[in-house]
Amino acid sequence: MPKLSIIIPSRNEQFLGRTVQDILEHIEDDTEIIVWLDWCEDNSEILNDKRVNVIRLSKSIWQRAMTNLCVKLSKAKFICKLDAHCSFDQWFDRKMLEAYEKVWDNVTMVPTMRNLWAFDWKCYTCGWKKYQWPTPEVCPNCWEKKKIRKKMMWIGKERPQSNSYCFDQEPHFQYFNEYTKTDKYKKDLSDIWITETMSLQGSCFMLTREKYWELNICDESLGSWGSQGIEVACKTWLSGGKCLVNHSTWYAHMFRTQGGDFWFPYEQSWKAVQKAKQTVKELFFDNKYEKQIRPLSWLLEKFWPVPWWDETSRQKLKDWPLMNT
Repeated sequence: MPKLSIIIPSRNEQFLGRTVQDILEHIEDDTEIIVWLDWCEDNSEILNDKRVNVIRLSKSIWQRAMTNLCVKLSKAKFICKLDAHCSFDQWFDRKMLEAYEKVWDNVTMVPTMRNLWAFDWKCYTCGWKKYQWPTPEVCPNCWEKKKIRKKMMWIGKERPQSNSYCFDQEPHFQYFNEYTKTDKYKKDLSDIWITETMSLQGSCFMLTREKYWELNICDESLGSWGSQGIEVACKTWLSGGKCLVNHSTWYAHMFRTQGGDFWFPYEQSWKAVQKAKQTVKELFFDNKYEKQIRPLSWLLEKFWPVPWWDETSRQKLKDWPLMNT
């Protein structure tokens, strides 16, 4: 029986096969991969390996539902949800499992996050290059398209490296570099190479399968996509747990923010994104999460000062009672 199941919800992801290959090349422990192909995706590039379980349905069920069904198929103690465009450090699975021996089960943990340099565009007529970007219409130098090719790089860039995250009042994900300058952060890094983080980015997170279900980590009422890092972090912290970053290993994530055919595989309507944010606010800002034993004001105070929050906004949170007491 595997110790760890890596869960990959996927829809028309052009780098899914390369991501699965990368995982297989870098795992060492008892680890399996469960891939859910949402509706129309081709799985021909996924390696035929006994450690890979591929599920495909004829209709689309979207990301949070895919993740939950994959976790239902897992028998491992730990699960790791992962985006379908990532690369990894050597033996990352063993390094993550070993880190859990230093902490207790009510922990959500992530590796250090790097940026994945997946590919360049290159014109083989004039040598023009462009860092990963939507498909060019033509080469801007020689005005030809037929010799523009995608050159695979697949490099986890050493800079920047991200180890601390938070969220603002909207709420919206934010990097929290200020916390890395605190004495608490520096001491934890020096002592055990594990540091605390107020929130998460959402492309990768790991916890026990038992805690995943207990905390309802992927609540489908939030919709398919949006605010997942905030959801996972708040459910972990406010239920009495911790969110941690393991500096002894890393993963690299490819960010698709340029639009065109280098964008999210689902249509992301403004209405759906706002619904996810509003649900997160109702759950955590108003202290309505059913597993909650700590108010959100406690989390802010723990990491205070937090950018994008002022004293007035923090006091407003203190005025809201904890609904479950």
